[in-house]
Amino acid sequence: MPDAYRRPTFAAALLYKHPFAALDWLEKAFGFERSMVITDSSGNLSHAEMKFGDGYFMIGGEWADFVSSPESTGGKNTQTLHVQLNDGLDAHCERARAAGAEIIREPEDQVYGDRVYMAKDPEGHVWSFAQNLRYVSREEAEKASGLKIEGWV
Repeated sequence: MPDAYRRPTFAAALLYKHPFAALDWLEKAFGFERSMVITDSSGNLSHAEMKFGDGYFMIGGEWADFVSSPESTGGKNTQTLHVQLNDGLDAHCERARAAGAEIIREPEDQVYGDRVYMAKDPEGHVWSFAQNLRYVSREEAEKASGLKIEGWV
């Protein structure tokens, strides 16, 4: 039996005005799976978790005055969530588009060897999705980008 309390070191928590609608949409558009949904006695969402591959993130509502969805802030984001796909990036983008995602960066090959696209969900959270296409050395990436890179493994 898997240990329910064993977690990766980091996880993001995204906040939505309409968290139940967000759970439905994230499943449909991006293929994420609900792994936990906790509701209070009135049926309001207390906490939810979604998983994809070996990662997970949390979903919540606007439960305090210091948290909000981008929908409540005029679309401002203070973070984006990045998801690494094993394959099928272009099909994933089309699935998201068909579900109503605003594709803000079409799939494009990057100098560091990944193919990447970016999308906004209905409440304005920005997501990036990548699929590695080929190994690129630090030197090759520096030459192609014109940037100095430290810490490339």
